[in-house]
Order: sequence, then structure tokens, then C-alpha cells
Amino acid sequence: MKATYKRRIIEYTIVFCVGSIMYCLIEVLFRQYTHWTMFLTGGAIFTALYFINLALKTRSFVLRGLIGCAVITAVEFLVGVVVNLIFHLDVWNYSSIPGNILGQICPRFSFCWFLLSVAAVYIVVFLHWQLNKSLPLHQDSE
Repeated sequence: MKATYKRRIIEYTIVFCVGSIMYCLIEVLFRQYTHWTMFLTGGAIFTALYFINLALKTRSFVLRGLIGCAVITAVEFLVGVVVNLIFHLDVWNYSSIPGNILGQICPRFSFCWFLLSVAAVYIVVFLHWQLNKSLPLHQDSE
């Protein structure tokens, strides 16, 4: 395997783990608990935000925040349907919040996802810079 591919696997694994840990920490901070499925969800979401923000790095923070909000809300809905409605794990339930859809997403939390997405822009830029500094893109002779 060429060094470039190894580097990318390491980079994306680190990004996934950073997102997983951050997502779970945010949940513990605000709800005092989390669920193992949120580790996977957070990693997937942050990895998507990482790619989106790098692809749109010349675009406004508001646009990237809106796209991130849409991605997080869509993933939250899909995961919620599977985890909460199909498997009945009851990880969250927004049924009591106005504007909810099937108790899985709601406007209030979508707004929170927008704010988190804007913050994620800064985290992605910093993380990308750190990873490029730590994981150079040189080729090996394999």
C-alpha cells in the first residue's frame, strides 16, 4: 500500500475518532449520558463535515453551517429511525418539542446543529492543519 493511502486511512480514522469523542462529550455535557450508537453517529457526522468543509473552504461559514446543519439533521433522522423506532433503544425522543418529525428531529435541535457546524469549521481547519503537519504526504517505495 502506498504511503499516501496509509496516510489517508490514518487521517480519516483520526477524524472519525475525534468526531466520535466530541459528539459523546457534548451529549454527556448536556444530557449527562450518551449511548454507544452516538459514538458511531458522531464519527460519521464529523467525517462528513470534515470532507464538506475542506471541499467548500472558500465558501462562507454560514453556508458551510447550513450544509452541516442539513447533514447532521438528516443523519440524526436516519439514525433515530433505526435506533429508536426500529430497534426501540430509546436513545432520544423529541416528541414533546414543537415541530418534531416522528420524535427524531426538531427545529430547535437543527438550530443547535447549525451552531455546532459553524464551530466545526474551525475544528476542521485546525485538525486538517495538524494532521498535514504530523502526517506528511511523501511517497514510499512499496
